[in-house]
Amino acid sequence: MANEIRLTLAQLNPTVGDIDGNAQQILDIWQTHKDSSDLVIFPELFLCGYPPEDLVLNAAFLHAIEEKVTAICAQSKNYTAAALVPTIWREEDSLYNVALLIENGEIKQILKKHMLPNDHVFDEPRIFQAGQMPEPLDFRGAKLGIMICEDLWHTDVATHLKQRGAELLIIINASPYHISKHAERYDVSHNAISKTGLPLIYLHMFGGQDELVFDGRTFIMDAQGETTYESPAFSEDIFTVCFSDKTVSELPNTQSEPPSPLSLIYGGLKIGLRDYVHKNGFKHVLLGLSGGIDSALSAAIAVDALGCDNVRCIMLPSEFTSQDSLDDAKKCAEMLNVSYETLSIKEAVTAFEHIVPNLNGLAHENTQSRIRGAILMALSNMSGEMLITTGNKSEVAVGYCTLYGDMNGGFNALKDVYKTDVYKLSAWRNQQSPAMPENILTKEPTAELRADQKDQDSLPPYDQLDDILKLLIEYDNTNWTNAAPELIQMRDRCMQHPETITKIARLLKNTEFKRFQSAPGTRITFRGFGRDRRYPITNHFVNKIEKDA
Repeated sequence: MANEIRLTLAQLNPTVGDIDGNAQQILDIWQTHKDSSDLVIFPELFLCGYPPEDLVLNAAFLHAIEEKVTAICAQSKNYTAAALVPTIWREEDSLYNVALLIENGEIKQILKKHMLPNDHVFDEPRIFQAGQMPEPLDFRGAKLGIMICEDLWHTDVATHLKQRGAELLIIINASPYHISKHAERYDVSHNAISKTGLPLIYLHMFGGQDELVFDGRTFIMDAQGETTYESPAFSEDIFTVCFSDKTVSELPNTQSEPPSPLSLIYGGLKIGLRDYVHKNGFKHVLLGLSGGIDSALSAAIAVDALGCDNVRCIMLPSEFTSQDSLDDAKKCAEMLNVSYETLSIKEAVTAFEHIVPNLNGLAHENTQSRIRGAILMALSNMSGEMLITTGNKSEVAVGYCTLYGDMNGGFNALKDVYKTDVYKLSAWRNQQSPAMPENILTKEPTAELRADQKDQDSLPPYDQLDDILKLLIEYDNTNWTNAAPELIQMRDRCMQHPETITKIARLLKNTEFKRFQSAPGTRITFRGFGRDRRYPITNHFVNKIEKDA
């Protein structure tokens, strides 16, 4: 390699279907660096947004992308810098996930994604064709090994690029966050470096898209696998580096401290809610504040995501609501500085009891929840505020929630957060700045739909419940021979309670219909209740924990 080249990396937040807006982001960054950079690089499928899903099967959508690519070429004709513009590309009847090398107003090369993921939240083979094994991009004296996301997870791609003369690996990504995902990215990156001896740039996007959230954290590793720079999580980062002699240099001076696991989860929940609200045209949200920990944490996330002026909380007491709950809800609202109202449901419940005589038991409990849900939806319709529902993953998993009642809402920030993690996140949030009374964190949880009701009347202790649920939901296909010791210990603890496992497994199966109708919510675990868990509603099979699977 004779000369050095300057690479501008753009960690940005696209919106699916906003072709004009995404293109403007591309052009703004490119125009800023048109004379100071050689190549401006954007994350995977940035022009259309990720994941586009069946939009790619829409002829008008594809035509709009093609027109926008033509416009981008025309506008950048006199730029010194080239750009890698990731998008969908149509060739006859086939669609490809590509990065277009645009230089001097022309598409000079089309780099196609070779490996298409077909697991968890991905089903790209359904809509895309796989490109051929990629060759190095010969660009201004440098040979760049360009890979698109999944290509990195298969070492034969990096090895092939090295064999064909690549001097630097560059991976453009749209890789959804979950709790252990970044460690997995590091593992596959180290593997690629060990196979090739090449430095590596991992460019990522950030932002929320429906139930998926992308964490950014673009990173650069040298040829020894040492991380020389990592972008902040869940925020924009645009920077330029120099590449020459197999070394990436002139790195940004600012290097943020690695975020803690809880701060990462909270950041994902925050941006997941913020982007869902804003990208769907809302500004304000509304939620029921019960005095319990789930609604308190949901309110804190909403305030941090949208600002206190854009959050309204409603307390909806019944005859079973305790003074503790009334006090805690009011205090929480004061601590978060949000609008707060109290609307009693007692008269509505009494009226319903006149309409439906002998209303009792579970029907009476669910009626209270549905009256609350109806009131909140009416307020949402009147004000234009999006209603936020507040159920956690543990309760959603076993159906400890009311369809058309407390499940009402446009989004659920806690949908993929186990109850034990709700407590951890609430304590962490209070450490940052007071957001809820300490009593909310320490009192015994209760739905308060009947006298002296406690969650543990119907459910096992949450630490036990969550372990069982993790085994049934996230680790139901585990090879225990190679499992981590802590996972084996969790399994063995749970298997001391076989009757409880059977009970929870039946509840999980029997309440699939509720989850099918539930609001979307940010995915933060390895396997959420959404794209990566597609169970039938009509189903007679009850799952079990296999010790020797």
